[in-house]
Amino acid sequence: MKITGYRVVRTFLDWERPVGDANGFVASGVTDVAIVVLETDAGVEGLGMGSDHDLARLFPALDGQDPRAVTSLYDAMLATVFKSGHGGATFGGIGAFDTALWDLKAKLAGEPLWRLLGARDRYVPGYASGLDIALDDASLRAFYDRMAERGFTSGKLKGGRSLSADLRRLEIITDALRVNTDCPAVMLDANESWNLKQAVRYVSAIEDRMDLTWIEEPLRRWDADGHRRLSHHVRAAVATGENLTGLEQFRPLLDAGAVDVAQTGAVWGITHFMRVAMAAHSRDVPISPVGLTSNHAVAAAATAVPNHLIAEVQHVGSPFGVTLDQEFQDGGIVLGDEPGAGIVLDEDAITHERSSATWLIPEGPHVRPTRAGLRMITEPGPD
Repeated sequence: MKITGYRVVRTFLDWERPVGDANGFVASGVTDVAIVVLETDAGVEGLGMGSDHDLARLFPALDGQDPRAVTSLYDAMLATVFKSGHGGATFGGIGAFDTALWDLKAKLAGEPLWRLLGARDRYVPGYASGLDIALDDASLRAFYDRMAERGFTSGKLKGGRSLSADLRRLEIITDALRVNTDCPAVMLDANESWNLKQAVRYVSAIEDRMDLTWIEEPLRRWDADGHRRLSHHVRAAVATGENLTGLEQFRPLLDAGAVDVAQTGAVWGITHFMRVAMAAHSRDVPISPVGLTSNHAVAAAATAVPNHLIAEVQHVGSPFGVTLDQEFQDGGIVLGDEPGAGIVLDEDAITHERSSATWLIPEGPHVRPTRAGLRMITEPGPD
């Protein structure tokens, strides 16, 4: 069996709410989704969700190869771009191809991916995450009420711009989830918007009022010493790692004891998640994947590692023309039995749909404010 080609199917996801974080938001709540389809001479195709960046530059590492050699092909893709580097969006392209390879391997084995990877339980514990920086209080409550109806007991707020607002909104989330537990777990994600002392003051002020399970991405992603010092000064766990592209980028933070919860971006793929999980496990650090909406297949990998803590659930729907073999219940994800990663495309429907969207708009959510980390007060102000 040989890989013969690939194609990209572009569709969209309607979140049914504005989505974003401290760096900006998409007011329409409609974002683009790329599905990478890997083709073989046997007619079996593998599907990967995520990024379609740099696929043409990466594909020579896969062309003509047996797709079942997944981890070797992953390393071959890294080697193909080693001179210019695999960081950023290029790593997303590697992740999409990697997911498609795992999907192919599981289909050829006639097993769901979670079983192929060695799991015995299809259930993935999850927490609710609204990407909710732009939601008003009523909409925030409505989102977490809906997630509470599905059994969720943990939730994460996007914040970091206003202490008073974050305290009020964390209480809203706590109250909504209290229907399922007397002590909901709540987290705050600042998306790298602080410096160290800002983070210490901000988190300490929250902890004077309530328990915070973790503080996520409080500092710049590479600041190992800052994350270590912050972890020593607050009760909350420090969670970070979703924007690190490559196992080698985790080494300084893990070696410094700077990460209490290691996170990986789901868009970076399955092999990356598995390798980071093992590196973290060797240091008794739990792992948590973020953004499963961007690549639901990583949930299958989460079932197969010994240190998976909890996974981010941002949305319970699926992109237009895409069927995902999973259900959301009992506060988590229940994976199905279909062979492969459980991604099915209706390409005809997608081709005839004229709607379009993009994450890459001037107002965010991936545009870092010019004064991030340089504000004297925590209330919102001009950038």
